Amino acid sequence: MTQPFDLSAALAERRQLRRYRQRLEQQAPAGREALVDGQRLLNFCGNDYLGLANHPQLVTAFKKAADEFGVGSGASHLVCGHSHYHHALEEQLAAFCGRPRALLFSTGYMANLGVIQALVGKGDAVFEDRLNHASLIDGGLASGARFRRYQHVHAASLAAQLAGADVRRKLVVTDGVFSMDGDVAPLAELADVCEQHQAWLMVDDAHGFGVLGEHGGGCVAAQGVQARVPVLVGTLGKAFGTFGAFVAGSDELIETLIQFARPYIYTTALPAAVAAATLASLVLLREEHWRREKLQGLIARFRLGAAQRGFQLMDSATPIQPLLIGDDGEALALSQRLLQRGFLISAIRPPTVPEGTARLRITLSASHEPEDIDRLIESL
Repeated sequence: MTQPFDLSAALAERRQLRRYRQRLEQQAPAGREALVDGQRLLNFCGNDYLGLANHPQLVTAFKKAADEFGVGSGASHLVCGHSHYHHALEEQLAAFCGRPRALLFSTGYMANLGVIQALVGKGDAVFEDRLNHASLIDGGLASGARFRRYQHVHAASLAAQLAGADVRRKLVVTDGVFSMDGDVAPLAELADVCEQHQAWLMVDDAHGFGVLGEHGGGCVAAQGVQARVPVLVGTLGKAFGTFGAFVAGSDELIETLIQFARPYIYTTALPAAVAAATLASLVLLREEHWRREKLQGLIARFRLGAAQRGFQLMDSATPIQPLLIGDDGEALALSQRLLQRGFLISAIRPPTVPEGTARLRITLSASHEPEDIDRLIESL
């Protein structure tokens, strides 16, 4: 019998290329250590940058709100799923970002899809960095607007693209910190170009919030461009240690998203208990500056030790420290050998990264200790 869809060939090809993805079953909370198949490992591939995902105050806040509201919100925000915890978190996130309003989304992927599709469509154009996250690329492609990509972190390339665009609206979209390279977008330069060409700048600062800036305000705060970025997106599942995402901006922007962002309108609200836990996380993020200071010290320690041994690190001052390998099979083999030595580090291969740039994506957290860094360097 002829199958309407032959899926086996694509799966076999992915296996042959050494790019087949497999899940690990975690048996411990997110944190410094992972427990996989009974083996305790030092975890250097998570995004819990400030070590808050299993913090007792977040767990207590979650339990208290779960006792009050249960474990599910029961509906979308616009029906009856919007609790006072959601509302308070939106107000606190807006204040944290220095914006009039903020709007919660259930995931960062949905936030990016929703924002881009609500702002641009047929007759408009969206301009994206070549190394943007998949959610930003998918949002641009699905919007119906003309889709253009400029050279990575290259403001002049963007300027050339914008100059030749005869469209109604121009939306420029970039990551703040690029998730696979760890480098940072030059936001001041991009803002200059956007202002010259009457374009809006949208920044997804998923990996910058909580980590960069004196008070954890992310890339826009660290680069002093808060007032020049009309659309600011952040996730809560990384430095915040919880789950979900938000968009911060003007009252008009947020009202536009409430009315027109389909992934917001037609999705169940995240549980109220998650919002309550995030409120507790935001307090710690603001008050416990030592977490960022410790993290920066660990980053410096790792980069110094790696440089002394001649490792080919990419240019990153963030917790994302990719070790460039090149060959897919070699990157996978190194990841597996490190697993045997007690380290959990993912091998990142195409199509997540460009051909010939397979790497070990090493990520650091404030939950790590200096001796963990030293052990990792010796094992590498």
